[in-house]
Amino acid sequence: MLNGDFLLNAQGEDVVSGARTPEPIAKMKRGALAKVYGELERIATKLERHFKDVQDIEFTFERGKLYMLQTRRAQRTGLAAVRISVELVDERLITPDEAVQRVPPQDLDQLFHPMVDPDAAVTVVAKGLPASPGAAIGDAVFDADEAEALAKQGRKVILIRPETSPEDFHGIVAAQAVLTARGGMTSHAAVVARGMGKTCVVGATDIEVDPHGGRFRANGRVVKKGQLITVDGTTGRVILGAAKLVEPKIGAHYAKLMSWADERRRLRVRANADTPHDAIRAREFGAEGIGLCRTEHMFFEGDRITAMREMIVAPDEPGRRRALAKLLPMQRADFEGIFEAMAGHPVTIRLLDPPLHEFLPHGREEVAGLAKVMGLSAAALERLVDSLVEANPMLGHRGCRLGITYPEITEMQARAIFEAACRVVARGKKVVVEVMIPLVAHVEELKRQAEIVRRVAQEVFSAEGRAVPYLVGTMIELPRAALTADEIAKEADFFSFGTNDLTQTTFGLSRDDAGRFLPFYVEHGILHDDPFQVLDQEGVGKLIEIAVRLGRGTRSDLKIGICGEHGGEPRSVKFCHHAGMNYVSCSPFRLPIARLAAAQAALEEQGVINRTKATV
Repeated sequence: MLNGDFLLNAQGEDVVSGARTPEPIAKMKRGALAKVYGELERIATKLERHFKDVQDIEFTFERGKLYMLQTRRAQRTGLAAVRISVELVDERLITPDEAVQRVPPQDLDQLFHPMVDPDAAVTVVAKGLPASPGAAIGDAVFDADEAEALAKQGRKVILIRPETSPEDFHGIVAAQAVLTARGGMTSHAAVVARGMGKTCVVGATDIEVDPHGGRFRANGRVVKKGQLITVDGTTGRVILGAAKLVEPKIGAHYAKLMSWADERRRLRVRANADTPHDAIRAREFGAEGIGLCRTEHMFFEGDRITAMREMIVAPDEPGRRRALAKLLPMQRADFEGIFEAMAGHPVTIRLLDPPLHEFLPHGREEVAGLAKVMGLSAAALERLVDSLVEANPMLGHRGCRLGITYPEITEMQARAIFEAACRVVARGKKVVVEVMIPLVAHVEELKRQAEIVRRVAQEVFSAEGRAVPYLVGTMIELPRAALTADEIAKEADFFSFGTNDLTQTTFGLSRDDAGRFLPFYVEHGILHDDPFQVLDQEGVGKLIEIAVRLGRGTRSDLKIGICGEHGGEPRSVKFCHHAGMNYVSCSPFRLPIARLAAAQAALEEQGVINRTKATV
């Protein structure tokens, strides 16, 4: 069926300028133009069958005679690309292999999120980093508590902050979208919003946020509390007013295309999921396990963050153990829910890796509230908090360093994991546990933490009267770990590349601050891509390849995956395939992209093999 329009007695500029309104092409079927329409339909069908793709045709006619001007591959949305590819297979014009290769993986994002209508006229007030795709409209709100309160009244709100922290979590949940002036693609706001599938723009350096005044300034404009704005997480735009949105529709064509993709890929695809709800959603998007469960993300709400802070600022071991006793049942319940949701698929749980600055109490009210819980004076607690402030917290007292200096933290988490696993197994369910030790730089760090995990596992198994299969591995996120992977593999059952931090430590970039200048670097050709969005194959990629080779040289059956956000970026997924990884892991909403990219990588590799055989 033809789709398009035509204009009688027209010159080229009439069409381009928009001075005249064309008629729907279906009108040509009737009357004097019926013969021309029939000839056009015949030629269009012939061109489509010849090129085996939908064509964008330009034509003209004069005195009943049709003239073809040009034909080219028609532009298409993600939804159209999926439908066209599947229908061409149904018409036997292309094969399923060709259909899988024709759809750009990134275009699948359009199928799951509302988008700003590309034809709509909009007023862009600022632009930032597109941290989580989709588009959302709401009233500007500058406080997480207010966002939650207004959302309960049925209002749609956009949470705007200089940057977010764990105490903003409830506001992020309530908001339609999140906008921050600072932060990069792996900042707190970006990671949390992506995990929820919520629209997010970060690092919008043009805006100056005044949360107390309830407004922000950007490029000579002022946006006040309650003013309607649109956040476009696909392009990074901040738009005044309510832009026209286009809602996605997913049908049988998508399911058929993804079934073909899944049959062809070698890489397994897992999700980054931190809660039972996230795990359920991940399964709906086709996750074959959880590649990263960030246990510190379980403590963003209510009493949980209070207990977490109590543990962090405790002045001694007894104080930490009191706080950990509060956290253990919370963690155990969450792990039970996650194991249930994943139904026997592997679950990789990363032990606590909190950059402490994200969890420390801020301001007098928060300090006073926590001091009351802990039975301390506000002044005493302020001194404790001050003593924990670090010059560079992302490279400070976090990851395995916390578990080594305070082994009771690792003990609590291991106990919660294995008790939860045993309870789920007791209900007749299968559980596959993978415990991941974060931020390892030296094999001795992994060895000491693994000893604690294995000791606690045996204690729990003895008490429960049953055992659960498990692995202990590490996240490779530091250059030294990559370069000494042969030693580390002696103690690790698996490697998972944390490419967010590996990129940060390889480049010497702060992933939260680099958004101020990385767009300039990309715009001026210093870097081809933002390395936090697209894996840097020449630098970070070489470290990964070295680590894979060294690790498998020590342990040939070493399971290897990636759990940074690169796991959902098409070019990065294809690199992981060629590097010989077993799986990639990404945010739930990026799983379809990873599945399709993995299939394309397998087909491209097979094509190279076939061409090589033909040449030989």
